[in-house]
Amino acid sequence: MPISIRKITQPVMIGDIKVGGGAPIVVQSMTNTDTVDAAGTAKQIMELANAGSELVRITVNSEEAAKAVPEIRNLLDKQGFTTPIIGDFHFNGHKLLEKYPECAQALAKFRINPGNVGRGKSRDPQFQQMIEFACQYNKPVRIGVNGGSLDQAVLTRLLDENRLLATPKNLPAVTREAIILSALESAARAEEIGLGKDKIILSCKISNVQELINIYEDLASRCHYALHLGLTEAGIGSKGIVSSAAALSVLMQQGIGDTIRISLTPEPGASRTQEVIVAQEILQTMGFRAFTPMVISCPGCGRTTSDYFQKLAMDIQGYLRDQMPIWRNQYPGVEAMEIAVMGCVVNGPGESKSANIGISLPGTGESPVAPVYEDGIKTVTLKGDHIAEEFQALVERYIQSHYV
Repeated sequence: MPISIRKITQPVMIGDIKVGGGAPIVVQSMTNTDTVDAAGTAKQIMELANAGSELVRITVNSEEAAKAVPEIRNLLDKQGFTTPIIGDFHFNGHKLLEKYPECAQALAKFRINPGNVGRGKSRDPQFQQMIEFACQYNKPVRIGVNGGSLDQAVLTRLLDENRLLATPKNLPAVTREAIILSALESAARAEEIGLGKDKIILSCKISNVQELINIYEDLASRCHYALHLGLTEAGIGSKGIVSSAAALSVLMQQGIGDTIRISLTPEPGASRTQEVIVAQEILQTMGFRAFTPMVISCPGCGRTTSDYFQKLAMDIQGYLRDQMPIWRNQYPGVEAMEIAVMGCVVNGPGESKSANIGISLPGTGESPVAPVYEDGIKTVTLKGDHIAEEFQALVERYIQSHYV
């Protein structure tokens, strides 16, 4: 388990999910379907939930989208999915919540961006309306500040104050402070209107790793609200994964963060569930939570010129993840299991013995045999053309006998 101590924040209930207050860090994701397409959006929410997303956010940007929200909730309920839906509002949320109360009721949480809830004189009344609807429907709110849509009134005020200082701060420092103050002042205003501390979650998301770390360290030291973490516009592929892992891991190791989302740019044709898998793997690798059995496998070298062990490792990992929606309830504790798929005798036997179950495949020039270890003891040696199928069967048998 991680050596860090979680910062105890104010707990917030989102449906049946507890966020903050020392609860496990929650995985969140967001759909990229047109919310007006209720069936398509519900389908993607179910896919995300099956992958392990505990909260799912949807865009509510038009009257047609607001009308679709209750239908989406109904479609999920009919399929047995209790996953809370979060409504993402920008610019016109006050109007949509007023005109479509069924939408407000169907959502488990509202997300408000102080930077675009309104402009000038209209900002405060529109923000107040959104908070009043949250109070009326007893819904929590995430006040989510984004660097790309920062409240310019706050930034302008701080820049004016900064010019009067004997030693003015640089623009990045002033901008960081503006992002934090936008969140804190909006939260204070929400409380003045009547929203309880137990209904407020804050986030301050930007796309620069070091700046994000600095902002959240400062924010966490200045409040006890539950905090949502995410590197906004993280990027595509390995860049987005590495950037998110680097930023969020540093913060979580300090005990900062109650929910996370990995904002990956989807690769063409790729499943939206990738962001959920990455979030889970970060949490599991850090030792904060366990979601699916982990496969330990070596990178390969000149001793492993065959790609057999690589294919087996991928097949086993995919099989385990596919089974988890069923196994999660059927075999409690299986998510913490470790499986080793090693490519030669150098580290193969040692890693296999350390895992719950492991296999050491023959490397180049080694005897064509594959010893299998269960809980540190060699139980069988596999040979022939069906090693992969036989090892998968052994994994299944191990799970059935050890997790009941």
